[in-house]
Amino acid sequence: MISSQRLRSVIKILAVVMAVAMPLAVTISSSVDARPSSGGSRGSRTFSAPPSTPTAPNAAQPLNRTITQPGAKAPAAAPAGGGFFNRPGMGMLGGLAAGFLGAGLLGMLFGGGLFSGLGGLSSIIGLILQIGLIYLVVRLAMSWWKRRNAPAYAHASAAPGQAPQPDQGPMANARSGFGFGLGGGSNDAPLEIKPDDYDAFERLLGEVQTAWSNEDIGKLHTLATPEMVSYFTEDLNANKERGVINKVSDVKLLQGDLAEAWREGTTDYATVALRYGLIDKTIERATGKIVEGSDAPQEVTDVWTFVRRPGSQWELSAIQAT
Repeated sequence: MISSQRLRSVIKILAVVMAVAMPLAVTISSSVDARPSSGGSRGSRTFSAPPSTPTAPNAAQPLNRTITQPGAKAPAAAPAGGGFFNRPGMGMLGGLAAGFLGAGLLGMLFGGGLFSGLGGLSSIIGLILQIGLIYLVVRLAMSWWKRRNAPAYAHASAAPGQAPQPDQGPMANARSGFGFGLGGGSNDAPLEIKPDDYDAFERLLGEVQTAWSNEDIGKLHTLATPEMVSYFTEDLNANKERGVINKVSDVKLLQGDLAEAWREGTTDYATVALRYGLIDKTIERATGKIVEGSDAPQEVTDVWTFVRRPGSQWELSAIQAT
């Protein structure tokens, strides 16, 4: 049998590994985002991949943050509240794990705490129960991580007997980088995207990036759905906690085309592929030192979904990286 002293040593090592690894994982997940990151809703198509386009030939990434439930038809607007959508954090599981580590596992490294006093049978039984609790926490953490990173797409196939839609050849728009065409699909009625709509999409691209860079939540509320604003607020608060600010400038649309457009009831949706140039850098608030990105221009390709309700203008409803 393994001696209790050796068992204590092994568990101490595991405690240190967990204490270091879990905060590191959280730090990595919260530090990789700079520009406005993936999230939002696309109505009944939230869990369907947008069609590829000449601008974005690669598949768009799944929406890793959305309030839409699989199989449900979600409204475009959702109650705002940055603290509710905990993307980088671990939520309830993170609080449980952190509290357990802080109160118990780390305490034993200083001569007491979780596994002190293995002098009798009851203490050994307690040790076994505590090991079981550690195992349970690890299993829960692993299960949470797998669910969080599982592909969210549920690719919808064409209805039986339905003919495939012909490709829409884009016609160059001299005023912007967009190609013109009809929407790729519809639920209730066809939706035609007109030149004025493309102008609105290009304007929103620049205004959203500017408001994000200025940390102007009020302006973002006029440009995006409450759900998207809640994600922006969450990411901006995370930057403030890190003591940094993300600055995006010189945004210029280089090319854009329509992936699909459709109508659900009285609500219009348009998903558009965007390739644009920008300067993207993250700086320290106190010193102005660049910690991520640079002053060099770069090109980015995203897929943005816009929504329009009766009597309202187009709003940003989702962003997907490619």
